[in-house]
Amino acid sequence: MGFLKREKSKTGLVLGSGAARGLAHIGVLKALKEQNISIDMIAGSSMGALVGACYARHGKIIDIEEIALRMDWKQLAQLADPNLALFFKGVIHGKKVKDLLKTLIGDVNFRDLKIPLAVVATDVNTGEEIVIKTGSVIDAVRASISVPAIFMPVKLRDRFLIDGGIVNPVPVTVVKNMGATFIIACNVTYKPQRRKLLRSAKGQKSPVPIPKAQIKNAALVTLNNKIDKLFQNNKDKIQSFQRLTDSFKKKIYKGKQRIDPNTPSIFDTILKAIYAMEYEIAKSKMKEADVIITPDTGHIAALEFYRAKEAIAEGYKAAKDTLSEKGPSF
Repeated sequence: MGFLKREKSKTGLVLGSGAARGLAHIGVLKALKEQNISIDMIAGSSMGALVGACYARHGKIIDIEEIALRMDWKQLAQLADPNLALFFKGVIHGKKVKDLLKTLIGDVNFRDLKIPLAVVATDVNTGEEIVIKTGSVIDAVRASISVPAIFMPVKLRDRFLIDGGIVNPVPVTVVKNMGATFIIACNVTYKPQRRKLLRSAKGQKSPVPIPKAQIKNAALVTLNNKIDKLFQNNKDKIQSFQRLTDSFKKKIYKGKQRIDPNTPSIFDTILKAIYAMEYEIAKSKMKEADVIITPDTGHIAALEFYRAKEAIAEGYKAAKDTLSEKGPSF
């Protein structure tokens, strides 16, 4: 039947959760843009919410891709704001992350977006799916990306919210309720065993960030300056936290009760458990989509954001292949 779009149909795009693998959404958007496929509304969970918000702001993908490819993700990872006094509320408390989101997306409300957007989060106390379509986009995305135990829950409208992928990793139903009559969904979740196999087969090379002197995009220059400032302001806290964790590691790995250094960290364990659960949920959630794009990103671990180039390329390829299989663009 192909992709023949009816005159009054509305196309909804669903961008799923997946941490670093969610950067593949950028490649998907790039391919859709090349095919002149108009997106009327977007729904996203977690990383999908972040990419979706960036795109919904201006309806452009070039700037988002440039930022993702040129950012020094390894430096960015050090911009967490650990606070030992609040450690049991979550390792990352989010102020620095919120500042970065403001730089990426802009301090805007949902009504300011060029494309209607819905962001999915989870009420940590009730387990309810919370769909956010009004108010601050930054607050909504910050809530949606809050992986349990890693990020402190976000208090929003008298609720404490965490990662939207917990309840709806590929929110097809959400975009359908927004009025979409034709739905394109991008899913980047994988079975854990498959991810391990692909990862060992594909190797891991960290791209070298482009020097700031070579960066011409104004938004990217602003972002890099913001990152540098945040890094410097947070430097002492990071170093203190690093010394504490290094000391703790030595006691664990060199003490009388030695632990195999290959034992997954608490973060790896949490993330793998979450994404194993999300994979099973995503399978049922995607059934109502008209087109399902599944980038081959299983070899990219959840926190390997520095592999943006690979993720984007896989998203682009998967979208192009899917569009080709379905027939002429609509």
